[in-house]
Amino acid sequence: MKVYCIGRNYSDHAKEMNAAIPEQPMFFMKPDIAILRPGTPFFYPNFSNDIHFECEIVVKINRVGKNIAEKFAHKYYDEIGLGIDFTARDLQQKCKEKGHPWEIAKSFEGSAPISKNFIPKDQLDLNNLSFSFYQNGELKQWIRFLRKHLKQLVFLQIVEYILDF
Repeated sequence: MKVYCIGRNYSDHAKEMNAAIPEQPMFFMKPDIAILRPGTPFFYPNFSNDIHFECEIVVKINRVGKNIAEKFAHKYYDEIGLGIDFTARDLQQKCKEKGHPWEIAKSFEGSAPISKNFIPKDQLDLNNLSFSFYQNGELKQWIRFLRKHLKQLVFLQIVEYILDF
């Protein structure tokens, strides 16, 4: 399984991180070992003192393709779920300061828990999605994704872009 993650796709998050908004989609990958299957415990890594997490929408791409026109991209995915992107921010910052890749901060074992179940996209209103993330009963993140919020997305053409690689 390939896990592509899109960085800085939300303009507000890029500003929060004091990061420039990229001119084209910026993506990174998580290796198979990063996928934390449902029911498997997450172990806090001993190599970082600053693990951050964000709940993310996961789009399951179900067809192989290249050079996909935007108008056909919807035919290449059929289910949507949720995942968590764990990041060792202290390691990431050190890598950024040196101009090094930051996979070490994003791709460690268990850094990508994913939904046990995915929901068929035809059962969702993709113009009005909401989800919440709780940790030990405490609300950590709540997102309501309405069509009017699409302007916060830097890149809307993610599926066709990713399929080219």
